[in-house]
Amino acid sequence: MWLFRGNGPSGFSSASTAEEVTKGIDASGLTAIVTGASSGIGLETTRVLAKRGVHVVMGIRNMGAGERVKEGIIKENPAAKIDAIELDLSSMKSVRSFASEFTSSGLPLNILINNAGIMMPPFTLSADKIELQFATNYIGHFLLTHLLLDTMKKTARDTKREGRIVNLSSRAHRHSYRQGIRFHKINDEKSYSKWYAYGQSKLANILHANELCRRLKEEGADITANSVHPGVIATNLFRHFGIFEGNLGIFEGLASSVGRLVLKNVEQGASTTCYVALHPHLKGISGQYFSSNNLDNPDAKATDKDLAAKLWDFTINLINK
Repeated sequence: MWLFRGNGPSGFSSASTAEEVTKGIDASGLTAIVTGASSGIGLETTRVLAKRGVHVVMGIRNMGAGERVKEGIIKENPAAKIDAIELDLSSMKSVRSFASEFTSSGLPLNILINNAGIMMPPFTLSADKIELQFATNYIGHFLLTHLLLDTMKKTARDTKREGRIVNLSSRAHRHSYRQGIRFHKINDEKSYSKWYAYGQSKLANILHANELCRRLKEEGADITANSVHPGVIATNLFRHFGIFEGNLGIFEGLASSVGRLVLKNVEQGASTTCYVALHPHLKGISGQYFSSNNLDNPDAKATDKDLAAKLWDFTINLINK
């Protein structure tokens, strides 16, 4: 792992694993939702949170896969508390159904990890006629957060414990359109670039967390909202990527031969999410961007307050149509 740097101010680095950054933390009594929890870093995040005592509710599209994940985690850790609720983030109807089912369960909500995502598929519209990456990576998570926020606020008040919202982003947010997010162009197939569309969705995740942070502080709610870049990890997220599209075996072969040098493994990829979600050193820290288990600086567009407010208003109008 010659590309990994040494430990940063947090005491951790890009080589740290999710278990290492949460070692010694007792999170018993906390409840978390993790989207995209049936594979990759979502699965590892779920496993480690459960290992630290968190009751984890997995938001997943494939319930069969979710049950297998649940069984595997409980086999390893019989004390684990794991539930699964069906969730397709590309569908606002599905997001509303998930939120309704969770709210009806009466469970508290301390931690919301907006992890699920898709990366650079061919141009496709969601069931709501929104470009698929923007719908799945951003709109679905915005709506989910919006619908669960009252539950999180109540939990924070009742338990006197800080709530935490974690949005996953990526370095791709730096490669969005130079003139900023082009909201009106998200459904324009003629000008579609799957790389830029992915970057827009990831930039939107950061802007969402920042504007949410501002609103929560203004309201006095004891909830933080931060963004996380997990790093470059060899997962099935790459199935539509460049020359490997339709040839995952080629990518997997390359990843296995050079991955130890240039890619993070899943245990390392989930570490920053788990660090931001659980570590006591981050109490009160909100509206920040983290990578490799340390504070980082996103692109200037991601800290644009006017753009964040504009995106918020645009999204509220979209989900209320």
